[in-house]
Amino acid sequence: MSENEQLNSEIGFSKPWRKKLQGKHREIYEFPITDSNIDEVTVSSFGEEWKAFHGFAETEIEKLGNEYFDIVTPEMLNTRTSVLEVGCGSGRFLKYLSTRAGFIVGVDPSEAVFAADQLLGPDDRVVLVKASANDLPFRDASFDFVYSIGVLHHIPDTFRAMQACVDKLKPGGHFFTYLYYDLDNRGAAFRSIFRLSNLVRKGVSRMAPRPKRAVCSLLAVGVYMPFVGLCRLLKSVGVKESVRKKIPLFGYENKSFYIIRNDALDRFGTPLEQRFTKEKVRDMMERAGLENITFSNHIPYWHAIGKKK
Repeated sequence: MSENEQLNSEIGFSKPWRKKLQGKHREIYEFPITDSNIDEVTVSSFGEEWKAFHGFAETEIEKLGNEYFDIVTPEMLNTRTSVLEVGCGSGRFLKYLSTRAGFIVGVDPSEAVFAADQLLGPDDRVVLVKASANDLPFRDASFDFVYSIGVLHHIPDTFRAMQACVDKLKPGGHFFTYLYYDLDNRGAAFRSIFRLSNLVRKGVSRMAPRPKRAVCSLLAVGVYMPFVGLCRLLKSVGVKESVRKKIPLFGYENKSFYIIRNDALDRFGTPLEQRFTKEKVRDMMERAGLENITFSNHIPYWHAIGKKK
């Protein structure tokens, strides 16, 4: 059996790769990106971001993973599970799941696949693929668990990309996603602050990579840290979490400055961003063929999981 045939059998490649890229620890399978449901400027922006931020500590990865996967049970994902991540970026969540799942494939259309390779190190359980969300090079119904965290809202047609992800899921398997919320559980003052920050994002995202990173680092200090510092101060004097959660950027109260800088670049440096209400996320997941949909009650909003019919 040839190498291509073996990978077709093990992973479920539906077509031949264009070429193999040499990472530090593994070969990365590159496929042509021909689908129109992709914003090239946004993809390039994320490629630059993950080249700048890829040195995550194990403790940070564990903390992030526990936050996002709080509604994923061992029955849904375990060491017998085949997993696909769509939009793997720097590989943080691949790393988190590498000891929790059986076999994992990470897909990203950007140069971030090289950052993921570096973060993951030599691990035979993880395969990296350079391809787009709407042109996933796998047979339908190939994976037990498919997830996409903070990615689909950066794709022009979010539902179409979600449907492509669910198509690769076996019946009875689970799809997990995180999509930016539309502040539908927030008050008027909070939404006003967001609208102002969004105007800043539209300007910053047009900058060249180097000045963009510099400005976003300044925003991390001047915008994020005052709110984070307030949350930490209130926590230190015994103010309840239910009160602190009402403060913008409360979610960064327990995060390192490295994560904060990274997320400032993610938030302000990305050209294309869409937001969804909880009900809109539910509607898309149901239309994609999912049932038993569960939302987390914890930040970040909204992350949810559903079972394929």
